[in-house]
Amino acid sequence: MTIRLPSADGGLRTYEPRTEPLSVSPGTPFTSRTVFSAAHVVADPYADVSPDSAAAVDWDATLAFRRHLWSHGLGVAEAMDTAQRGMGLDWAGAAELIRRSAAEARSVGGRIACGVGTDQITGGTLAEVRAAYEEQLAVVEESGAQAILMASRALAATARGPEDYLETYGHLLRQSAEPVILHWLGPMFDPALEGYWGSAGLDAATETFLEVIAAHPDKVDGIKVSLLDAGRETDLRRRLPRGVRCYTGDDFHYPELIAGDDQGFSHALLGIFDPLGPLAAEAVRVLDTGDTGGFRALLDPTVELSRHLFQAPTRFYKTGVVFLAWLAGHQAHFTMVGGLQSARSLPHLARAYELADSLGLFPDPKLAEERMKNLLALYGVNQ
Repeated sequence: MTIRLPSADGGLRTYEPRTEPLSVSPGTPFTSRTVFSAAHVVADPYADVSPDSAAAVDWDATLAFRRHLWSHGLGVAEAMDTAQRGMGLDWAGAAELIRRSAAEARSVGGRIACGVGTDQITGGTLAEVRAAYEEQLAVVEESGAQAILMASRALAATARGPEDYLETYGHLLRQSAEPVILHWLGPMFDPALEGYWGSAGLDAATETFLEVIAAHPDKVDGIKVSLLDAGRETDLRRRLPRGVRCYTGDDFHYPELIAGDDQGFSHALLGIFDPLGPLAAEAVRVLDTGDTGGFRALLDPTVELSRHLFQAPTRFYKTGVVFLAWLAGHQAHFTMVGGLQSARSLPHLARAYELADSLGLFPDPKLAEERMKNLLALYGVNQ
C-alpha cells in the first residue's frame, strides 16, 4: 500500500507507510536527567468561535494527553509557548489550564511546571508589568505547580535597558515561594522578544541573564534556553552557579546537549518532546544506564523531523505538533485554538507525516494513514 503526498515543488511523490509502530512501553523514572515536555492544548472543534474569540478548549482530551506524557515518565511544562500562549490562548484560558493540569498532576503523581507571564496586558509601566507577573505567579503557586518565569512581551516593550530586567526579575525572585525556572525565548519563537534582557547583542544579553541568576541562585532551579544555538547554550551552561540546571529548549540540537560532554550536560524542556514523548522517554532511560551511544542512536534520527516542524517561521511549529497528535490518535480532529491549523502548508504537513511515520511514532500506522488521506482528499489530492 502506498500514499501519494504533495511535494514543495508542486508535484506528487509516492510513499509507502510503515505497518508497525516503534515498540515503546512506560518504564521506570529517569535518574540522570530531568525532562519536561511542553504540551499542546486540544481545541473544542464544536465551539462556534472565530480566531478573535477566547480559546475553546476540549478539557478532557487536553488532560488525557498530559496523562499520556506522565505515563512515560515525562514532566509536563504547562501553559507555555507550545500551548499557544499569546497565539490563541489568552491568560484566562491559561489560568484555567494551569489549575486543571496541576490538579490532574496531583491525582496521578505527575511532575508539572507552569508558565508565568504577563499576557493579560500588552504594555504599561514597569510596575504594571510586575503586577501582571505577580498575578500569574500567585495562580501557579496556589495550584501547587513549579513556576516558569517566561519572557514577557510587555517587559520587552517597556524596559529601557538591562537595569529594568534586573529590577523586575530580582523583585519576582525575592518573593517566589520556591525556586523557579527562568525562561529565555529567542525572537525566532516570538519576534516581540527581540532585544530581551535589554540588549540587541546576545553576548551582552547573556551577561544580564547571568547577573540575574548570580544575585538569586537559591531561587533559580534552572534556566530554559530556546535560542537554537548549541554553542551558546553550552557556554552559558558552564557558567551557571553550582546547583542551577540548564534545561535545553533547543529543538535543533537537543540530543547532543542532553548527552553533554566531560564538563556537563543539559536537562530538557522541549516542545518537540510533545510528539516524541514515548521515544524520548525510552532514549533517556537508555542514557540513565550510561549508554550515551544508545541514547544518540534513538534520538539523533528524530532531529530531521524536529528541524522540519520548527523551520522558519519557527513560531508556527505548534501546527505540526497538533497535526501529529491528531495522526497519532491523541485527539479526534485537526483543529487548533485561534484557527492556527492553517499556519502550515499541505506539503509541510505531508513531509511531517512522512518523517514521523518513518520513525514509528504513530501507535496505529493505519489510522495515521487514513487520516492523512482524508486531509489530502480535502485539499483535492486523490489517491
